[in-house]
Amino acid sequence: MFNKRIPLLLTAASILFLSTILHAEERQVRVIKVQAAINPTIAEFVISSIKKAAVSGDEAIIIELDTPGGLDTAMREIVKDLLNPPIPVIVYVHPSGGRAASAGVLITMAANIAAMTRGTNIGAAHPVNVGGGEVSKEMNEKITNDAVAYIRGLAEKRGRNAEWAAKAVKESASIPAEEALKINVIDIIAADLNDLLNQTDGRKVITASGEVTLKTKGAKIVREEMGFARMVLNTISDPNVAYILMMLGLLGLYFELANPGALFPGVLGAICLVLAFYAFQTIPVNYAGVLLILLSIVLFVAEAMVTSYGILAIGGIVAMFLGSIMLFDSPLPYLRASLLVIIPTVLATAGLFILAITYAIRAQFRKTETGAEGMIGQVGEARSRISPTGKVFVAGEYWDAESEDVIEEGEKVRVIALKGLKLMVSKEAR
Repeated sequence: MFNKRIPLLLTAASILFLSTILHAEERQVRVIKVQAAINPTIAEFVISSIKKAAVSGDEAIIIELDTPGGLDTAMREIVKDLLNPPIPVIVYVHPSGGRAASAGVLITMAANIAAMTRGTNIGAAHPVNVGGGEVSKEMNEKITNDAVAYIRGLAEKRGRNAEWAAKAVKESASIPAEEALKINVIDIIAADLNDLLNQTDGRKVITASGEVTLKTKGAKIVREEMGFARMVLNTISDPNVAYILMMLGLLGLYFELANPGALFPGVLGAICLVLAFYAFQTIPVNYAGVLLILLSIVLFVAEAMVTSYGILAIGGIVAMFLGSIMLFDSPLPYLRASLLVIIPTVLATAGLFILAITYAIRAQFRKTETGAEGMIGQVGEARSRISPTGKVFVAGEYWDAESEDVIEEGEKVRVIALKGLKLMVSKEAR
């Protein structure tokens, strides 16, 4: 009887062994790359990727982080999800030469496991008034103390160096990966993703479902790429791109109003302006700059209407330049437009406006070249004797003509008037 059970036991063991292997093969880790300033689009991408990884039953999600910082609101949205994640979250400051600065420090601190590669740094988390302008000493202290309390809470929750975290905010302290590991700011230094997966294997972390033991060794790496729509939104959130879109939008609408029915400039301008205003929701904008840019356009139009000897045009260029500088008034370089973009754009836009307006004004005074009015002044040839009527050849056509002068066949004539379908002509002086 026992001998008969041995094959059954062996079969069951084999099935269990095979299922274990299959399960191991199914294990996967999702990887997303965040190599940009933290903005609402990035926050949405991170949060949705974490949810997607949880639904797919991934072992963990790795955020490859390289950021100069970003908006506080967007950062806090990410941190909220990292503090109570559905699956383990690993923040990996990568590649070499990358950094986790400002908002990136708090995101790293909030992760279940914080890792860095050699040649990276973390720190410089002092809060900055991204809206520009002066802030009172009392208000600055309030903002700093709030940030200190926030980052200390994150560090303590994850069992990391809370004292250094506070120092990163108060003194903008920044340290390389080796020192970060030494003083318990991060958990791991990994050369690459495979090394990271090997080192995280067997570690216990806390998720929304409780304590989880990571089984990442040999897991399949699945990269989650940002979709086309999010890539577009993230691209236009760049201040330089948003600025160019606004200028293109203003140009397009002007050309549409100046030439009703052209359609293409108007459609393109409207699309550009809508995209620009979306970007303005993700970037701190000084609307005094917007008003100055609009004023510059008014001055360009006025230059075409008023004889100012270029004073209005110069005023328009100055207003546009100042408005462009003020548009994104932030001490953070990644939250303002570059002068290398502003100067050429201002000069090109001003030139196009002035050129378009000049041509429009000239067109008002240009001699009519078509229709009845366009025939006046045309020179032709008499094709019969005109005394007082005859035939002439003008503008590629034969016409009945009448003249007070006697004009012989072959002589040149000039049109002086049009009566119905008959031309009134005179002898053209030689």
